[in-house]
Amino acid sequence: MLTLEKLLEESKHSIGICNSCRYCEGFCAVFPAMEKRLDFTTIDMHYLANLCHNCSECYYACQYAPPHEFQVNIPQQFAQLRLSTYTEYAWPKGIAKLFAKNGLIATLLFVLTLITLFFSANIFNATGPANGDFYTIFPHNFLVIVFGTAFVWMLVAILMGFKNYLKDIEPDPKSLFTGANVKQALSDALSMKYLHGNIKTGCTYPDDNISPWRRYFHHFTFYGFMLCFAATSSGTIMHYFLGLVAPYPFFSVPKILGTMGGISLAIGTAGLFILKTKADEEIKDIRQMGMDYAFIALLFFTAISGLALMIWRETYAMPSLLIIHLSLILALFVTMPFGKFVHAFYRFGALLKYAKESREDV
Repeated sequence: MLTLEKLLEESKHSIGICNSCRYCEGFCAVFPAMEKRLDFTTIDMHYLANLCHNCSECYYACQYAPPHEFQVNIPQQFAQLRLSTYTEYAWPKGIAKLFAKNGLIATLLFVLTLITLFFSANIFNATGPANGDFYTIFPHNFLVIVFGTAFVWMLVAILMGFKNYLKDIEPDPKSLFTGANVKQALSDALSMKYLHGNIKTGCTYPDDNISPWRRYFHHFTFYGFMLCFAATSSGTIMHYFLGLVAPYPFFSVPKILGTMGGISLAIGTAGLFILKTKADEEIKDIRQMGMDYAFIALLFFTAISGLALMIWRETYAMPSLLIIHLSLILALFVTMPFGKFVHAFYRFGALLKYAKESREDV
């Protein structure tokens, strides 16, 4: 296993070759950003690694890729560097290091522990309520305190990591947040503009054939997640501001948004999982696979358990399904700041810096 110092050395060597060759300069934002630099610091590498969307087209187009003696493998090397940034900038850093080494196992054990604790507490109605009222299983205040605390923890930890990353890659982080920079970065991020390489219809992933499916599955996953968040937010508004207390009927805003989000999230995560299993071994970062699989699995089973809970909420299976679903959500909240989810924030930060640099050249 490469040390971080050795990885940085090899990555700088590869990007130096890229900067001399420039065959791939039209593929994505990484190469124009690279060409603005004659030398590459560690901070530059952290910026470029998170700007990379891992479409892999540069690997298949590169004449210096393995088995060439230069061993230029930007997708794999940048993936390894991204993983190091998740630990480097995370808050608190100690938990991040533990999760980086044992992401899949740590997540699995945490979920099983939560399920066991909820079941062993024996605070639910063993006969299972027929009206689908979750508050007969867990009191409303208990859910608000536990999940509200977990959500605030997740938000603070992610924003602290994001702040640490921005402070490192940009001397004046506030200068990144101009209207024009934010608009460009949001447009690039929400459209996943750089998940197409040089061919606008897709990227060379999971093999050397052009495919749009990785981009599609990312869209399903992201917008499915946002719909689920919107469902929870709408339920909160209905409860606290409109006096409408759950359970809600199927044709209500929270249920419709949650159903659409759950289906979209399940499709996206299942698709991404399949693509990862088919990815070329030459571009995979084995150390990151456990973290990736843990995050994808958590999102997938959260979506599936939520849909199952909606379907069987008025049956005797409801208490067990509720415990499993809530355990998965709680595990997702607690582990999010240290897993693959944070790459969305770091990549957005890199896109902000790229937008700023692009304007400075105009």
